[in-house]
Amino acid sequence: MTLAYLPSPVQGVWHLGPIPIRAYALCIIAGIVVAIWLTQRRWTARGGKSEDVVDVALWAVPFGIVGGRLYHVITDPELYFLPGRDPLRAFFIWDGGLGIWGAVALGAVGAWIGCRRRSIDLLDFGDALAPGLVLAQAIGRWGNYFNQELFGRPTTLPWALEIDPAHRPADTPMIGLYHPTFLYESVWNVAVAVLLLWVDRRFSVARGRLFALYVAAYTVGRGAIEALRVDHANHFLGLRLNDWTSVVVFLAALTVLAWPRRTQAVTENRDAVDKVMRNGPPAVDTTN
Repeated sequence: MTLAYLPSPVQGVWHLGPIPIRAYALCIIAGIVVAIWLTQRRWTARGGKSEDVVDVALWAVPFGIVGGRLYHVITDPELYFLPGRDPLRAFFIWDGGLGIWGAVALGAVGAWIGCRRRSIDLLDFGDALAPGLVLAQAIGRWGNYFNQELFGRPTTLPWALEIDPAHRPADTPMIGLYHPTFLYESVWNVAVAVLLLWVDRRFSVARGRLFALYVAAYTVGRGAIEALRVDHANHFLGLRLNDWTSVVVFLAALTVLAWPRRTQAVTENRDAVDKVMRNGPPAVDTTN
C-alpha cells in the first residue's frame, strides 16, 4: 500500500465564458516566455540586441509548433487516420502530442529565417538559446501532468502519480499509480539547463557546441525516461520510434562535439572573411 503519491490535477481546463483556457497551452506559453527572457539576457551579454530574440522567436515558435505536431502525427498516424478515427483531431494540439525533435528541427528552420532577416549567425544564436530552450521543455512537460498523459509503468514509489480511471491504460484499469515521467523529464531538463550555463561560464566553448551539448545531454535522459513510458508508440526492432530518433540525434550531436576545433576555427575565419566581403570592413572611429 502506497502511503504517499502525487495526486491527479483537479482540472486541466477552465472556461472564460465560451473560451476554454487550457493548462497544457499555458505551460507551453510559460515555457516560451522563459526561453525568450533567458535568451535575451544571454544574447545581449554577447553584444546582441534584445529585440533580435523576439524577432527570431516570431519565426521559430510557429515553425516549432507545426514541426512538433507533424512529428507526432507522422510517427503515430493510426491515432488519427484509421477507420473510426477523426482525422481533424490531428489539428487538436491542445490535447497534447508535440514531438520535441520535430519542434527543434522545424523550429531551427524558422530561427534560420529570423536570423537571416536580422543578419545574425545561427550558430551563435543557438548557443545563446540552448539553456532557455531546455528550460522551456521543462515547463512545457507540466502540460502532460494536467492532461494526465505520457506517464510511465505502474509503481508503488512514494512519488507515484495518481491517474484517473478515464486516463489509465486499457490493460491496467484497476491500477491507479504510475511513474510520473513528465516530472522525471522536467527535473532532467532543469539539470541540463544548469549544466549548459555552468559549461558556458566555465569553459571557452566553440560556436555551435553548446547547442550540441544540449542535444546530447537531453537525449541521454530522454532515452532512459522513454523506457518507462507506457503510452501508445510505434516500435521498430524492439525500440520505440522516439528511442531511435534519440539515438540518431545523439550521435549527430556527439559528432559535432568531437569535431576538431582546429577545423572549426578555419571555418569560422572563412565565415568572418565572407561577412566582411558582404558588408564591407567595420567602420573606423576617427573622432580621436
